[in-house]
Amino acid sequence: MKFNYQARTKNGKVQTGTVEASSKEVALVLLQKHALFITLLEEAGIAPIWARKIKFFERVSRKEVVIFTRQLAIMFKSKVSLNEALAVFSSQVKNLSFRDKIFNISEQVKGGTPFSKALSTFPNVFSTFYVSMVKSGEVSGTLAESLDYLADHLEREYHLYSKMTGAMVYPALILATMIVIFGIIIVFIIPQLTEVLEGSEQELPFVTVLVINLSEFIRGWWWLMFLAVGGLGIFGFQYLKTAEGKKFSDRTLLKIPVIGTFLKMIYLSRFAENLSTLISSGLPIVEALEITGEIVGNDLYKTIIFQTRDDVRKGDQISKVLKKYPEAFPPVFTQMVLVGEKSGTLDSTLMNIVDFYQKEVDRSVESLLSVLEPIMIIFLGLVVGGMVGAVLLPFYQMTAL
Repeated sequence: MKFNYQARTKNGKVQTGTVEASSKEVALVLLQKHALFITLLEEAGIAPIWARKIKFFERVSRKEVVIFTRQLAIMFKSKVSLNEALAVFSSQVKNLSFRDKIFNISEQVKGGTPFSKALSTFPNVFSTFYVSMVKSGEVSGTLAESLDYLADHLEREYHLYSKMTGAMVYPALILATMIVIFGIIIVFIIPQLTEVLEGSEQELPFVTVLVINLSEFIRGWWWLMFLAVGGLGIFGFQYLKTAEGKKFSDRTLLKIPVIGTFLKMIYLSRFAENLSTLISSGLPIVEALEITGEIVGNDLYKTIIFQTRDDVRKGDQISKVLKKYPEAFPPVFTQMVLVGEKSGTLDSTLMNIVDFYQKEVDRSVESLLSVLEPIMIIFLGLVVGGMVGAVLLPFYQMTAL
């Protein structure tokens, strides 16, 4: 249950916020532990729409989780206790939503709840992989090392995510520029030129008539196009949120030339790194495969990994199962996994695979950008130049005559 509270600090400063507890009495005890003098405590109801917080501004970013994990790992290495470390974070984190979550986790840990279980109450921030790594560290007594592994992993994931996001910025900018220029030509320039062309009473070329009709249609029915595009966008977004829609999109994207190859390298790297990190932290291979399948991010790879989990549980080797799916797991990948299994160094072998594919991803991003930039510029020039040429063609014919 969530409770809204209003309190005063020792200095008399008014503080408000939300605390999560099993009852009002527990919430009161949790707040009093922080030397707060409670003036109001009530169960959080449904706030009016104007008073509700916008969820987008409450989200916790990947970068914030990475920084939190790295700093927590450093504090553990410095022999700072978990309670002290969490208390520091709960007072210093700038993101209010994240601060509330850390505060809640801190209170649960102080009450005797294992750190991993406290983290699992916020699955949107701390993934199953994250919780499992922490749990493994707690069980084995190597929480500091597990947090260090986890911080390294999250930093690599964030680096990869940043690379992918950065690769999309330039094409998106070119596309937005093209749409703006297209709109200006259609709405403002073509109507003025159309009046001049109609006054000349000459027969217009087909391409010119096509551009003029397109301009008239867009200016007259822009609202219908807006509704249609918006409706399709909403329908597509809702469809992709379903299991069937995600399955369709995940498998279709892998079949697209260039993009599919790029995505496969990302999923192979993610699979190898997650599995290596989990095995290194002491988790059984079956459990590690199950967690990896949940967070790999693609339905096809998830299905294959779960099948691998089931076959490994029956006694098969990972490499033997992966060989059945050469389109998803290339022979080089399965061969390296086989070598790791035979030598008993599967975790380190998987990290070698990760290094290889991450370098390939970096090279692919650079190559893709180097090819995509001129293609987008040429495409922009063809679209804009084609429209302008179609309208100016009759003027050229008039001048020639």
